[in-house]
Amino acid sequence: MTDENDSARENFVSEMKAGDYARLYREKGLRGGHVILLNGKGSPYYQADLEQASGALAVWRGALQIGGGVTAENAASFLEMGASHVIVTSYVFKSGEIRYDRLDKLVSEVGRDHLVLDLSCRKREGNYYVVTDRWQKYTKQPLDESLIRELGSYCDEFLIHAVNVEGTGTGVDQELLSILSTDSPVPITYAGGIGTMEDIRRIQETGRGRVNFTVGSALDLFGGTLKFEEIVTNF
Repeated sequence: MTDENDSARENFVSEMKAGDYARLYREKGLRGGHVILLNGKGSPYYQADLEQASGALAVWRGALQIGGGVTAENAASFLEMGASHVIVTSYVFKSGEIRYDRLDKLVSEVGRDHLVLDLSCRKREGNYYVVTDRWQKYTKQPLDESLIRELGSYCDEFLIHAVNVEGTGTGVDQELLSILSTDSPVPITYAGGIGTMEDIRRIQETGRGRVNFTVGSALDLFGGTLKFEEIVTNF
């Protein structure tokens, strides 16, 4: 995706509404699903995004997480809509640095129990760096065990996309998973590259049973080949 002319290459377009997916997750008892507002506030499509999101949150109040343009000023409003947590990256990682003043303000507004920090990262020059703005901008912040320990006191969970393999279905990033297998103070959810059931088993093995996972485009629900029902049954 790019910000120019609200352009994106579409891999799959669902005929279902976000609320339909939320209803399915509720029926299966799958808490913690992600609702992401991909269009920014300045986009003419933002309101349509928001309507879909609020519809999903209303279906299963207190069970789904929401991200995309979350700030200290609007975070509480998403909880009022029914989100269990708000997911934040770009607001906290500004101009390549961690803005602890903003992080403190977020915690003050919604509480750490309702905050998920998105530490999605890309590898560059041998290290993984947190990326922001739809994963287009590198920060100066490497993702490592010290960062996980440091930020764990501010949030309830980490969400970490392996951006180098995200959306490819070509296999998980095992080097990143080794970093995430550290004894984190809060749960970690990994995403990226999952294309087979074996990939999920690798997450459990390399992550030493400490890393959760989330699946998107690889699911048959979203045009992929992984069977939703098989994952629900086995994991």
